[in-house]
Amino acid sequence: MYLSSIGRPAAGRTDSPDPAERSGRRRLRVVGANVFALGAVSLVTDVSAEMVAAVLPAYLVFGLSMSPLSYGALDGIYTGATAVLRLVGGYVADRTRRRKTVAGIGYAMSAAAKLGLLAAGRSAGAIGLVIAFDRTGKGLRTAPRDALITLSTPPESLGRAFGVHRAMDSFGAFLGPLVALAVLAAAGAGSFDAVLFTSFCIAVLGVLLLVLFVRDRHDAAPGATGTTAVSPRAVVELLRMAPVRRLTAAACLLGFSVIGDGFVYLLLQRREDLALGWFPLLAVGTSLVYLLLAAPIGALADRVGRLPVVLGGYAALTGVYLLLFGPLHGWPLLILVLGLYGVFYAATDGVLMALAGPVLPAGLRTTGIALIQTGQALAYLASSVLFGLAWELWGPESASHVAAAVVAVAVLATALLLNVRSDNGSDNGPIAGDGAGATV
Repeated sequence: MYLSSIGRPAAGRTDSPDPAERSGRRRLRVVGANVFALGAVSLVTDVSAEMVAAVLPAYLVFGLSMSPLSYGALDGIYTGATAVLRLVGGYVADRTRRRKTVAGIGYAMSAAAKLGLLAAGRSAGAIGLVIAFDRTGKGLRTAPRDALITLSTPPESLGRAFGVHRAMDSFGAFLGPLVALAVLAAAGAGSFDAVLFTSFCIAVLGVLLLVLFVRDRHDAAPGATGTTAVSPRAVVELLRMAPVRRLTAAACLLGFSVIGDGFVYLLLQRREDLALGWFPLLAVGTSLVYLLLAAPIGALADRVGRLPVVLGGYAALTGVYLLLFGPLHGWPLLILVLGLYGVFYAATDGVLMALAGPVLPAGLRTTGIALIQTGQALAYLASSVLFGLAWELWGPESASHVAAAVVAVAVLATALLLNVRSDNGSDNGPIAGDGAGATV
């Protein structure tokens, strides 16, 4: 069976309800309470994060006169420099089976980083260190959080569950820039400190929601029948599993093709000569589309296959990069670019993790998710630095066209990589402990 069918209910299963019963159950409850609780935590945390992220690129480039290369390095740190800690967080969460605790530490670190930005002032070096600390927190929490979603959801509904979670997450991303604008309007246009302090208070609320409402979920004890004991050797064995190895390689390819939100919005601002006051609203446009489409696209992925949806999202990203220096101008350009960018996120963010969940051994699910996310984040770090360098050497237009070509190549390579059979023409068989009967 092709990898693109991972996550669909396997034929001949007798332990799942019949279609009519399952359909009725879905009408009563789309996803479980734990997924909604995790979504609420992400919603509030993203309000806090996007308050800062919406104004940070303009502040660094225009306020501190940072070069595109320097911004690219800092943007890469923002996502990728602490990526190895995703593996640490995933391994510790699997080893201790306390995924909620590890995620909570990560959320608390990101909250504290908002106060760190207050202390950093105008020092680019200090800002970089604080951003690294913030991303360390994100690295620790992301894999345990996504593992909790997979453990709280039937395998055939993973796309829907991740779609609902990402929709709530994106609603927070939609609100964040608006809250930042409201704070600036109330406290004054240059009151960056007020934005940071408000962001810190909201982040603390997110931590409280996690503590009070999210329940830890446990699979079978490590080493029990049908599970994999958690050990460094077992982690290495993950990469010997063909589907995990291919998914990790694909995640690296796709991560390398992404240049980052800040660059896209900066290029739009330069192209249309937008006033800096409008800059945070570019992220709002993307988040609105993401919010509206995340859940429907997640449900679509469960029905038609998750791999085609992911590849379609990266095809939309190719369109974004080409349009940045295409024939369109004005509102048509802004609407089309932000719309396609929202489609890209809705089709890729949660769906890639839904694709990964069923092929990972139960006892190493968090570690496996972290492994895939780490590869993607490290590739993104390299991409951000190289795009900033290309901008300085060749100019933004040529750099954008090269980025579009890289995405197209990554989509083709991923399609070939994940749609393969074993050499003898047979399937590799189900992954032990995946609980879904998925084959690759």
